Amino acid sequence: MTRGAYSWEDLRKQARQLENEIDAKLVSFSKLGLGSSPFNNSSKSNGESAHLLGENFAFESVSSEIQQLLSKLTDINSKMTEVSASQAPSAALQHTLQRHRDILQDYTTEFQKTSSHLLSKKEREDLLGSVRRDIDAYKNDSGRNRRTDLYLKENEHLRSSERMVDDQINIAIETKEHIASQRGNLKRMQARVNDLASRFPVINSVVQRINFRKRRDAIILGSVIGFGCILLLLYSQR
Repeated sequence: MTRGAYSWEDLRKQARQLENEIDAKLVSFSKLGLGSSPFNNSSKSNGESAHLLGENFAFESVSSEIQQLLSKLTDINSKMTEVSASQAPSAALQHTLQRHRDILQDYTTEFQKTSSHLLSKKEREDLLGSVRRDIDAYKNDSGRNRRTDLYLKENEHLRSSERMVDDQINIAIETKEHIASQRGNLKRMQARVNDLASRFPVINSVVQRINFRKRRDAIILGSVIGFGCILLLLYSQR
């Protein structure tokens, strides 16, 4: 039941503990930046500036913690794989091991998506804040030279917006390719599970529940991707 200084049950407990910690951190991470935009008013107070600095620090802190936890969970999963290889073949053990791998992959994907979303939002708010400050400076300055500078800055802002849209499209393409890869992995896993189910009729009910959850996850994932693509199209047409 053991390999080296690690046992299967100890590793499972560590994996579940890390998964719970990561899940809680991801919830907190997704709530960053949900407050009202500081650029709705014509100017920012010192309190709002301090709030933005606090949110930036929180983003870096929570992001670093999640990355460390994901690294630890990856190491635990590797050790679980080593321990399972030293034991007698078991469908239940392999299923448990695959489940922990899927959870790690889901958390990694969710972290990457949330991080990309928050970074894009920060870039967008920085851009809007810069435009607002330029507009206010233009209203307070009647010199013709300031008008020329403003036109040049506006042109640079437009280019920045185009680059940001291109980055979002690249993220969507990478996500699509990753999902296609995961789909192939799921098909191969399903084939193996169906083979096991044909040999061991006792786990047919477990296989049916797995297939149901896979279909449900596919529907949810497809809906999220479709919604994201619609948002990208709407944003690019603005």
